[in-house]
Amino acid sequence: MQSTADFLAQRRRKYFALAALSGFTCAALALGLGLGPHGWSLPFAGATASESRIFWQLRLPRVVMGALVGGGLAMGGVLSQAVLRNPLASPFTLGISSGAAFGAALVIVGGVFGIWQMAAGAFLFAALTALVILGLAGLRGSRPETLILGGVAVMFLFSAATSFLQYLGTEQQVQAIVFWSFGNLGRVGWPEILTAACMILLPLPLALRLAWDFNALAAGEESAAALGVSVRQLRTLGILAASVMTAGAICLTGVIGFIGLVAPHVARFCLGGDHRLLLPGAAFFGAGLVPLADAVARTLLGPQVIPVGIVTAFLGVPFFFWLLLRRGQNRAGGL
Repeated sequence: MQSTADFLAQRRRKYFALAALSGFTCAALALGLGLGPHGWSLPFAGATASESRIFWQLRLPRVVMGALVGGGLAMGGVLSQAVLRNPLASPFTLGISSGAAFGAALVIVGGVFGIWQMAAGAFLFAALTALVILGLAGLRGSRPETLILGGVAVMFLFSAATSFLQYLGTEQQVQAIVFWSFGNLGRVGWPEILTAACMILLPLPLALRLAWDFNALAAGEESAAALGVSVRQLRTLGILAASVMTAGAICLTGVIGFIGLVAPHVARFCLGGDHRLLLPGAAFFGAGLVPLADAVARTLLGPQVIPVGIVTAFLGVPFFFWLLLRRGQNRAGGL
């Protein structure tokens, strides 16, 4: 039995870890605001008009949007993993990101290059992908593995459809599709930021209210049902919330992969499996990771700016392989 003193000490460690994750976010945001292709600069006393304009019109919107995107993808990853009880689940592996990429590509091949039209197409097909996953979740006897395999199949389907559109498109259209699929924070302003914030933050109260149910589901579907949790309804609400957050995060910026996989695992390592802390902890880490990756993207080959999605992919792929190897070792150890 765990004593009261041990319980309180463990809770203090978790709150300290949550504070450390929020400190990481603050440090990453400050670094993203100060770093750029031309070195470190902030609009304090002595700054030139050009430096002030770069800060307020370019860097600040990028960093704010990066924080929103990272937080939204991280929370979407936590919800996906909680609902499916699988550490490899994320909005990316469920095919939601691929559906959004296809929607944007379809609009581009149709001859439209406006950011709002591409965002509408991306959101529409991200929502369509979510409906397919929800349909699978509603099937009698469906298992979490079924949803993951269905998401992977949808991901490959939309990837093939996007490649087909690239084959049909003109050189300018193909370039626009490829540029969007890399993920980019440089084309957003405050209207886009406000739209993304509404979509990402709208499902957050629901997700936090369901945190206890996600904790119960982590012990197994039968245990959750014994505690009065409607597993099917919880799964539906979780996937719906994750889909809206993901669509809001990427429909205006393009695909930024692996944040929904990396951030939940880092937060779980620091905070444990309690979703009351895991959701805000993952949001903090994701909100710092994307602006930090964008700062690297803006300075690594400066003045040339690398799309942030490329940097997050370089970070995420080794982490994904590490997860696969770790799961394999855990299973081998259990034999």
